Amino acid sequence: MIELFDHTADLGLRVQAATLSELFAEAGRGLFQIIVAQLDTVRAEEQKSFALEAESLEYLLFDWLSELLYAFDAQRMLFCRFEVEVEGCRLSAQAWGEPYDPARHPLAHEVKAITYHGLRLQQSPEGYLAEVIVDI
Repeated sequence: MIELFDHTADLGLRVQAATLSELFAEAGRGLFQIIVAQLDTVRAEEQKSFALEAESLEYLLFDWLSELLYAFDAQRMLFCRFEVEVEGCRLSAQAWGEPYDPARHPLAHEVKAITYHGLRLQQSPEGYLAEVIVDI
């Protein structure tokens, strides 16, 4: 489950999933749902690999979303499909997408940064729940 919520001049992303790996994959999709107006217009044509390690799961989530945002900012890549494996505080992932095409991918928000403010990741009765605030 992905849910967006308003947060002053920012936008919040709330993600819930049964496993940590699913949570991180859904968070990636959620980020690109914030960036592109219609995520279903993005084709899974190119693949990029990611490998990250952090001191905590919260920092791992922050780093994961920051890496995805960097791929969009630096390489203009939009991602629509994710396969993520989280073990401890390590992540390995594959993301599929395509380069941003202004004619086919109207943007919804300009995401400036992922923030530490309000960053939360916890186990819930349904699995895992995370909240992240993005600076728009």
